[in-house]
Amino acid sequence: MVIKNVSLETVCGITSTLPENDKIEIAFAGKSNVGKSSLINALMNRKSLARTSAQPGKTQTINYYNINDELYFVDLPGYGFAKVDEQTKIKWGKMIENYLGTSKQLKAVFLLIDIRHEPGANDKMMYEWILHQGYQPIIIATKLDKINRSQIQKQVKLIKTALKTEKDTIVIPFSSQTKQGRDEIYGLIDQFLSAKEG
Repeated sequence: MVIKNVSLETVCGITSTLPENDKIEIAFAGKSNVGKSSLINALMNRKSLARTSAQPGKTQTINYYNINDELYFVDLPGYGFAKVDEQTKIKWGKMIENYLGTSKQLKAVFLLIDIRHEPGANDKMMYEWILHQGYQPIIIATKLDKINRSQIQKQVKLIKTALKTEKDTIVIPFSSQTKQGRDEIYGLIDQFLSAKEG
């Protein structure tokens, strides 16, 4: 996967109608502050196209990034952010659910989990949601650079156990600092692209 050009093409708020795209979509879900924008920027080779923020809850819309004019990265709103009122949380939840349930081009959902911690209730709920919509979530275990190499397997096992993942669930440890894991993610995306052509 070589990223030649990238543009933020569509931004959908709570009341927006989702676009009917003719290219495959890969969605990114994860709770606020899990490093979603950092991952998307690392994959796109851009420093700050997806807005990163020290203040969680920055992504409040569904953002469609056109990649090489052959697919979309779809950035879903971060969930589980404490400072947002309940009504807004419910609306964000409906937005995500609506997207997962209606997109005709969605091929994969990357679910981001902080490798340092056991997945929380919101993570488990999101994982169940994605399964319920008929997708097998691919887990990206973020913030890999913040733990020792010797802890990686233990933490990956902790994530799998907490989410009750199926045997063949893919878990990719990833660091936006060192870019470790990026090539594996590119490899998966290439598979989805070649499946579409095949």
